[in-house]
Amino acid sequence: MDISQIGAVILVNGDVNPDIEAIRALVERQFKSMSWMQGGMPDWAAFTVDFVPQAPLYASARPVQSQSVQQFVERMNGLVGTSLQSLDERVLGSVMHVFGNVAVAVVACESIENCAEVDRTVEMMLLVKNEGVWQIAAQAWDKENASHRVTARIWQGTGQTGTNT
Repeated sequence: MDISQIGAVILVNGDVNPDIEAIRALVERQFKSMSWMQGGMPDWAAFTVDFVPQAPLYASARPVQSQSVQQFVERMNGLVGTSLQSLDERVLGSVMHVFGNVAVAVVACESIENCAEVDRTVEMMLLVKNEGVWQIAAQAWDKENASHRVTARIWQGTGQTGTNT
């Protein structure tokens, strides 16, 4: 069976589809809301509005622990202006898979902390569409390291990019 016969939309950067564009806008808004210059603050209102109530977040730290959006905001607020003077996050690339009212977004990003330390992560977002609006139902991320590099293969959809065994 051809995937087009079952109604799935699988698009990568450069493709145009209203749902994909709405999800891309949400992703850009998320990263923009988490960026601030020294003396500034994240835009928590813009950040939190994109999540469904009770959406779990899973940071890269292990062992894995779920945290709520509010717990994440509280933890980050403790870092803002102390050990984290500034944060500049940007999307390197993304791929979205949409089926009806559910979607996943795989997003590679780069962050610059305190105008010096560069990190790359891959974020996976589970999204749901409710009353015409896309929201994040769950989000998890992991940091780049020597064993798991962030490359264009992640957002070009060219297959498996690495495994943990």
